[in-house]
Amino acid sequence: MTSMQPPAGPGPLMRREARLAWGLLLPTILSVSLVVVLPLLAVFWISFKPVRLADLRAPVPVVKETLRGRPEAPGDPAMLEYRLRNSSRDKVIRDVVLEDVLPEGLAITELDPRCSLEGRVLRCVFGDIEGGFRDRLRMPVELEQAFFDSGVRLKDSPVTVSGRSENVLTNGEFTLDNFRRVFDGRQFWGVLGVTVFYTVFGTLGALVLGLFSAMLLNRSFRGQGILRGLYLFPYVSPVIAVAFTWVTLFDPFSGSANALLIRMGVTQAPINFFGQKPLALIMVTVFEIWRYFPLSFLFILARMQSIDEDMYEAADMDGASPFQKFRYLSLPMLMGILSVLFLLRFIWTFNKFDDIFLLTGGNAGTRTLTVNVYEQAFAVSNIGAGAAVAVVIFGCLILFSILFFRYASREEGL
Repeated sequence: MTSMQPPAGPGPLMRREARLAWGLLLPTILSVSLVVVLPLLAVFWISFKPVRLADLRAPVPVVKETLRGRPEAPGDPAMLEYRLRNSSRDKVIRDVVLEDVLPEGLAITELDPRCSLEGRVLRCVFGDIEGGFRDRLRMPVELEQAFFDSGVRLKDSPVTVSGRSENVLTNGEFTLDNFRRVFDGRQFWGVLGVTVFYTVFGTLGALVLGLFSAMLLNRSFRGQGILRGLYLFPYVSPVIAVAFTWVTLFDPFSGSANALLIRMGVTQAPINFFGQKPLALIMVTVFEIWRYFPLSFLFILARMQSIDEDMYEAADMDGASPFQKFRYLSLPMLMGILSVLFLLRFIWTFNKFDDIFLLTGGNAGTRTLTVNVYEQAFAVSNIGAGAAVAVVIFGCLILFSILFFRYASREEGL
């Protein structure tokens, strides 16, 4: 009776191949980390910081040097002036020190108490300056002929000013106020509902229209290539061009759509398609379906043309109707690509910003979470709150992806 031997581990050749594979993948992993992971971590970090748009730069002392009095000859009265201010309105800058090298022929006759002069080096100590600090440091000077002969101007010897300040992005201050502001707002759940409506119906509509278009063009006929190219027009056209076209077409005063509806007697007054609830949300969803169905059309058509025609011939011999062939032959073969398309289109539509912003600007009940990110970060100048909304978007997409791969993909064998 032979004894069972434990399986041998990977040999030297397999280990070398594994090291080679990891070495080849390393540039890709590093690139993905730099492009995707680091910005994502930065958004998470900012979402817990009390950051406003003005806080992205650390406060610094700003100084401007001028020579007052317009002296033209030695002995003319003149005043050396330094204008110092804090670039922040609410942050303190500590240990502020101003240093300047005075040009030859310029002598200070009366020093400010905060300043000292060693040779031609002027040093002024201001200490801590509060947010919004502004001050003028004026000292009378005496000009000699050497100053005029040298032709040196004050800006040729720039002033250096130093100080210490905290950067809100890198200090140890964290807060949950950004998330409280997001969830405590009365409009958040309404915005979330608009986002879900726009995403779900925009995604399903693009898939259904893409499937219908693929079924129409899954036959050989004259002009098929031209028609396929026309189907791609909404997807390949610049979004700003097609959005402007839609806004012009459905304009309540000069749009062709309103003029046609009035002439046909469908309506007695112009309809503000992109300016009233809930029609504006329906219109931006229709625009999403129209613009992105060509992507679904391409993938579905490619998959349909790879299905073996023998199955359809056998179904014809068995007397199957067109609907039965689609239900029991085509649809099961297409479920894989439809599931992948639904996942991708859901994520892309949930993150969509430019279409809605160009069509309505988020008005008339069309504000989605991505538009809310823009408004919080730039319209309200609250970068932290905008990052918090972005984290909520990320969480929603992660939750959707988990549910999708746990339930839907299990049935489709993905």
